[in-house]
Amino acid sequence: MCGIAGIMTRDGTAPDRERLDRMIASIGHRGPDGEGLHIARGVALAQVRLAIIDLETGDQPIHEPGGAALVANAEIYNYRELREDLPEIKFSSHSDCEPPLHLYRQLGSSYAEHLRGMYAIAIYDAAKDCLLLSRDPFGIKPLYYCEADGFFAFSSEPRAFLAADIVSDELDERRREELLQLQFTCGRETIFPKIRRVLPGETLVVRGGRIVERRQIDMLPRDREDEIHDLSHSEALDRLDRTLEESVRLHQRSDVPYGLFLSGGIDSSAILALMTRLNERPVRAFTVGFSNAAVHDERDHARKVAKRVGAEHLEVEFSEDDFWRFLPQVAAAVDDPTADYAILPTWKLAREAAQELKVVLCGEGGDELFAGYGRYRSQLRPWWQGGRTLRSKGILDGLGLLRTEPKSWRDSLDAAQATATFPHRTRLQIAQATDCADWLPNDLLTKLDRCLMTHGLEGRTPFLDREVAKAAFSLPDEMKIKKGLGKWLLRQWLERVLPEAQPFERKRGFTVPVGEWIRRKGDQLGPLVAAHPAIVEICHPNRVEKVFRSANKRAGKAAWMLLFYALWYNGLSHGKPSDGDVFDSLTQTTMV
Repeated sequence: MCGIAGIMTRDGTAPDRERLDRMIASIGHRGPDGEGLHIARGVALAQVRLAIIDLETGDQPIHEPGGAALVANAEIYNYRELREDLPEIKFSSHSDCEPPLHLYRQLGSSYAEHLRGMYAIAIYDAAKDCLLLSRDPFGIKPLYYCEADGFFAFSSEPRAFLAADIVSDELDERRREELLQLQFTCGRETIFPKIRRVLPGETLVVRGGRIVERRQIDMLPRDREDEIHDLSHSEALDRLDRTLEESVRLHQRSDVPYGLFLSGGIDSSAILALMTRLNERPVRAFTVGFSNAAVHDERDHARKVAKRVGAEHLEVEFSEDDFWRFLPQVAAAVDDPTADYAILPTWKLAREAAQELKVVLCGEGGDELFAGYGRYRSQLRPWWQGGRTLRSKGILDGLGLLRTEPKSWRDSLDAAQATATFPHRTRLQIAQATDCADWLPNDLLTKLDRCLMTHGLEGRTPFLDREVAKAAFSLPDEMKIKKGLGKWLLRQWLERVLPEAQPFERKRGFTVPVGEWIRRKGDQLGPLVAAHPAIVEICHPNRVEKVFRSANKRAGKAAWMLLFYALWYNGLSHGKPSDGDVFDSLTQTTMV
């Protein structure tokens, strides 16, 4: 697992080496174990490495006899099977990233259809003078590009383009509206006008510094899977068991120690049950919790589940002091901004786990594939019984904070929903597919990637596997939601393999007490946020102060959103977070 970057000039002249060096330096945290560079004609590829598989011979770039070179931020879980399918190839390493390069030579731009894993891959074929960029179907690994004046550039993180002065830190007002209303931005466009995302499952072909072809791999099946609909209940459980076990087994392939992020929820408990089944040694499980707060602390439940399977359980406290101390660093880490407050405990959990491990398995994707969110249950009800449009209200709606009320912040969501609508898909499946297109990659997985890679830790997501997705997404609605509970079949499976996880208890949801903490210092915090230049530009300062003093739940979420945005903007403007806490960072900005 690594970071990658590169440049292709339009006229074939050598890329600017000083610019490339700045790009590499800006993403150095992603690869503390080494650095590699490939330069040919008007192309330069670079990688910084976090060594996970093939520690001795897995350095990149990787080359093949036909003259192609590869750099990747990837874990290809089926690399052993791919090697067996290529008996005629004499491999030069044991790297999981070498088979994709040979697949490309045989299959061209469709090579990624055979990969099972998470990846952001760049291949330069000197014989054809073309560059390929590929991203995994769920968007687990990030990949961005910029079509600049005279050249094409790509990187694992937007900060590389800013550090190399390829783009300015100007913001797209429409995408800023999305961020403030949704807590993330949607689709191909980012909050930076000239920086684009390679979409999940997409392969771009670039020649002469211009995109000439796009290919797409679907993350979810489009059509009804009759063999799944015809399964009996018992057969569905057995199929789920086989599919999940295989995915966890593949996700454990590593030449370094690995562990698990264990919450009090169903998804991580399911992964724990399978890791226990597949490993002789006790699983190392990390759980975060909050003391002296009104929100539910998951550590007690996680402790009991871990004890039942003999896991080595490590507990991490995220305190109110941590909130004020670390938030500027956390906000600056998420250069493609997501204001999901779960970034806070995830960041600290990763910091602690990285002291002992390089790899952790995580439960992201379970809610989206098995229909765990409450908003999905509303999709099964008509409007007169409480059914609602997904994300029908923005975070700042109706609070009178903004100088100009946003009007188009839902446009990208509506477009994603239209794209997700296929014959035979139910309303529930359309809602799930819409979340998988934007919410999952641009919020949850961005959060996971940045928080973990900041500390040189790799996160793996066994639910986000194409075989698991096929088995879960294609289930009939009644196997997903029943008796007012989502993830029905997954709950039944977990009841069978690990009943101590209490899968049929009502889900409380993972909550961080940010509203409670902000409210305690609202009188001091409100004026600082209200005076911040980025907030003054978009909000009425006097109304901002009122929000920070309010005990209303919606006001608390709005206060968090504005605080995060102000601190994220500081990290963007300064190129790094403030050395101090939240108040130091805000005070320094308002005094400028």
